[in-house]
Amino acid sequence: MKNKRENIAEYVLYLWQIEDYLRAFPQQAEASQELHDLNEMMHREGILEGGHLRLALNALDEMEQLHQELLDENAQYRAMVMRLQPALNILKSKTDRPTMSDIEASLVLLYQIMMLRLQKREISPETGQVQQQATQLLQIISRAYYEDGKQEN
Repeated sequence: MKNKRENIAEYVLYLWQIEDYLRAFPQQAEASQELHDLNEMMHREGILEGGHLRLALNALDEMEQLHQELLDENAQYRAMVMRLQPALNILKSKTDRPTMSDIEASLVLLYQIMMLRLQKREISPETGQVQQQATQLLQIISRAYYEDGKQEN
């Protein structure tokens, strides 16, 4: 399994991908112990049809906390979020959850782009630019999460 401490954003995206995979191919749950365990968690948490594992939701909460801290402490980060905000607002308005957080919207954006690429669909230059901005934002959060973990050890 992806290491949450090394890159929390990749960890969340990985869990989302595994959730979708197990929903599409439930028979593959026995392919490895990891898939079996995650499938069992999905079953226990009642998310076989939709939703996210508690592991992913907890990681998202941790990212949200760091996001708020960075907004309070870092003017450069705040400016980055402000540049990304219009694109995130458009994305949110096109979902069934227009009040989702900016961090969740950034992750949704990256996940959707990943799915489009797997389908060999073209990504517009504008979307590519927003992807780059969202990636930078999530990299900062992931780095801060990693650094916090190093200080705790």
